[in-house]
Amino acid sequence: MTSVDALPVGEAKARAVRDMFDTIAPRYDLMNRLLTFRLDVGWRRRAVRALTGVAPGEAVVDVACGTGDLCRELRSAGFAPIGVDLSAGMLAAARTDAPLVEADALAMPLPDGSVGGVTCGFALRNFVALAPALVEMGRVVRPGGRVALLEVAEPANPLLRWGHRVYFGTVVPFVGGLLSDRAAYRYLPRSVAYLPPPDDLLALVAAAGFTGVGRTVLSGGIAQLIVGTRS
Repeated sequence: MTSVDALPVGEAKARAVRDMFDTIAPRYDLMNRLLTFRLDVGWRRRAVRALTGVAPGEAVVDVACGTGDLCRELRSAGFAPIGVDLSAGMLAAARTDAPLVEADALAMPLPDGSVGGVTCGFALRNFVALAPALVEMGRVVRPGGRVALLEVAEPANPLLRWGHRVYFGTVVPFVGGLLSDRAAYRYLPRSVAYLPPPDDLLALVAAAGFTGVGRTVLSGGIAQLIVGTRS
């Protein structure tokens, strides 16, 4: 796998991220459940519930769909999910009956305004460029459609923030090294540095064509849900 110690940018980041997820795909779901104590399941369901105004049976694209966790939740909620991911390895490991497309989030092979909603689970920090990825999400969503974006966050409480940093920066790489790929699970905590501050993130979503943009912190602030309605 390409080294990610230097937090790559541009095409080097795209290659590193793709190679990393190809490597960890076989145990990706197991690691998510273990490392979040299954909290990730509830977070995804919360994101799907945020797709207010999207009609049953309407298409919803899950960007960076990975192994299809959100696609399965979308299907259970009555939507017609479409999964898009850059990693062939993740798509090969996917457990969903949704149509899956290997593509870059910055250039999805979908017509303008063709879906009722977009979801994205914990991948904003992995895009080569965040603002253009959000604009692309806005391009494919119809007017009045919804976006629901999950990402990691840091608790506001100083004690919780300290504990979270210890867990995310020490325990996660250790367990990842035992059960999957140590380099990947060292990168994932450090990749938080790619994320802008919350207010800047909300401004980027609004600039991509969404109104009523809001942010909800989840599980004491270790995760966040960003929502908006396509203008």
